[in-house]
Amino acid sequence: MKARVATWRGGDPATIQANLDEIRARESSGPPEGVPSTALTVLQSEDEVIFIALFETEEDLRQGDATLNEMNPPGGGMGERTVAFYDVPIKFETQRA
Repeated sequence: MKARVATWRGGDPATIQANLDEIRARESSGPPEGVPSTALTVLQSEDEVIFIALFETEEDLRQGDATLNEMNPPGGGMGERTVAFYDVPIKFETQRA
């Protein structure tokens, strides 16, 4: 399993919230076309937002990265972005009753 971690720092709070609202509204339709991710987790603090997308294979990661790089949020305002890639040696999922 592979992870793509995109971190946005120093963005406009209203722009960040609008982008998060848009992603939340599309959640039920799954990932965007061309992004074969198996999961997305978003972490948010006062001055940064971290998007963690998981992919089954290196090829899926490359395809998803290329597509996501073309999808920068419109109009700017998200702040400075960095992207890093990781192996995911352990992933736990629990089911609550």
